[in-house]
Amino acid sequence: MRSVRQCSRTACTRAAVATLTYVYADSTAVLGPLAQLAEPHSYDLCAEHAERLTAPRGWEVVRLTPQLEDVGPTPDDLSALAEAVREAGRVRQPARPEPGTLTETARRGHLRVLRAEGD
Repeated sequence: MRSVRQCSRTACTRAAVATLTYVYADSTAVLGPLAQLAEPHSYDLCAEHAERLTAPRGWEVVRLTPQLEDVGPTPDDLSALAEAVREAGRVRQPARPEPGTLTETARRGHLRVLRAEGD
C-alpha cells in the first residue's frame, strides 16, 4: 500500500505528495515525487505547499515532477485493504495442544522453559 505520510509543514494535516531535499553545496532545493521512505534530512510536502515552495535568494529550485496532485487510493491499495479485512475476519484454528512428553521446568514472565522427558 502507498504511504500515508503527512505534510511536514506545521499544522498541515494533508497527505504528502512530494519530497523536498536541499543540496547545500549547489544552493539548490530539489522537489520531486514522494520518496519511498522518510529520510531524516528531507521534507514531505502536500500538493499545496509543494506548489507554493520558494527558495532563499540566490538558490535554485529544481522541480522533478511538473504536476503534483494527490491521486487518492489506487486499485492495488483497495485490494490490499480488502485482503487485510478478510484476513482479520477469518476464523482462527485453535492452538495445538503441547505434546505430553514436555514438562515445564521454569517460568520467567511470559517465557517458559520446557524439558522433554528423557533429557
